Amino acid sequence: MIEVLVVDDDVRVARVNAAYVEKVPGFRVAGTAHGAAEALAALEAPPRPDLVLMDHYLPDGTGLEVVREMRRRGHPSDVIMVTAARDVSTVQAAMRHGALQYLVKPFAFAGLRAKLEAYAELRRTLDGGGEAEQAEVDRIFGTLSAPTEPRLPKGHSPTTAELVRQALLHADGPLSAQEIAERTGVSRQTAQRYLKLLERTGRATLTLKYGDAGRPEHRYAWATRA
Repeated sequence: MIEVLVVDDDVRVARVNAAYVEKVPGFRVAGTAHGAAEALAALEAPPRPDLVLMDHYLPDGTGLEVVREMRRRGHPSDVIMVTAARDVSTVQAAMRHGALQYLVKPFAFAGLRAKLEAYAELRRTLDGGGEAEQAEVDRIFGTLSAPTEPRLPKGHSPTTAELVRQALLHADGPLSAQEIAERTGVSRQTAQRYLKLLERTGRATLTLKYGDAGRPEHRYAWATRA
């Protein structure tokens, strides 16, 4: 089993990402952390993680600072950045500090699964040992370029998708399109459009709430609530 440490400042997001990890065969969650100091402490505790899913924005530092300190201390754990930080300087710094992959929020289970499966393939290849011809080297590096989830359909904004996603993640129960609109500041029609997209792609679940009369109310919840 590949042991994974999930680092995210948001407790609920960490739970969702941990649930994603547990759904991929061959992977197991070694622990979760919600800050830089907590992440570094978790790296010292058994089971030592093989892989860290690292958020960048942490309350007591940044994910990149954690990665730098990991390397200074000699921790060999591999790192996949999982963060909303999308500025080129952060992406470039992640590469320089040895992050194997960089997954930009928001993403669906399929996006993370592709990264994890590519990582597992890389591990299997490297564990074989021996020498590699150019074709084998190309294949090893090629596993790091596994495709992520499809782009949002034309006319959909990643920023709005993230607003709706966060509203669902932080909700105590299923929400209607009107409630999502009130929490995010978008129109009810826009909220409904993004909720339908999330439901179609398996990222949100739909339930019907029946009242005394009229059509049932559509209510949505994040698909992997924990």
